Amino acid sequence: MSSSVKESAASAGDNPVVENGARLGFAASGLLHLVIGWIALHMSWGDYSGSADQSGALAYFSGTAMGMVLLWVVAGAFGLLALWQFTETFVVHEWFDRGKHVGKGLLYALLAYTAVTVVTGSSSGSGDTSSMTGTLMTYPYGRLAVGAVGLGIIGVGGYHVYKGWVRKFLEDLREHPGPWVVHAGRFGYVAKGIALVIVGGLFVAAAATADPEKAEGLDGALQSLTTVPYGKALLVVIAIGLFAYGVYSFGRAKYAKV
Repeated sequence: MSSSVKESAASAGDNPVVENGARLGFAASGLLHLVIGWIALHMSWGDYSGSADQSGALAYFSGTAMGMVLLWVVAGAFGLLALWQFTETFVVHEWFDRGKHVGKGLLYALLAYTAVTVVTGSSSGSGDTSSMTGTLMTYPYGRLAVGAVGLGIIGVGGYHVYKGWVRKFLEDLREHPGPWVVHAGRFGYVAKGIALVIVGGLFVAAAATADPEKAEGLDGALQSLTTVPYGKALLVVIAIGLFAYGVYSFGRAKYAKV
């Protein structure tokens, strides 16, 4: 990769609008995790029917005029955070790091798009994971692909647990953020990792049984906990962990290496 491309990407990433927008994007992520945690907590009590995932959290704000304004802000913030992630792919040297930035960039771009579709009324913010999985299973090697996706999600979840447990997330920050952010980040990463492992397990189960109805996202994974022994107690722990991850994300908005 030429030095001129790296310099241009670094210059774009260092632009004050992109940099501040990326920090706002981390704060927006924190807000969504707080809402997801709140929905998950109510889900454990059996008194909420919304989706406990990013789409459901975005839809949560669509009922008021102020919420619609907030959705536009969130969409812009995620868009700028996605742009910053993409510029970093040209700056870092390791291919693994580039892959992480590409993946995160695509995720934040999808969240920005979802926020726009919710605020414009073209989407309710909810998705049907099982129908997409069912369509994929109709193709040759589709079940293998679904299983591979599940194993990949399990790997990401396991990495989240590891990253939280050993406090590796501190490497993403420019300075020590203080004990409250560290504790929130540690608990939050571990809890979110456990939730992702459950999501991945459902995808693997769907591939193994050829039953796309088992392939659910975060909402389906958390819903599944309400039907197993001690599952509601674990759901409460995960909900609190998502709250903690949201708190950490606000700290990251201030201390992130951007």
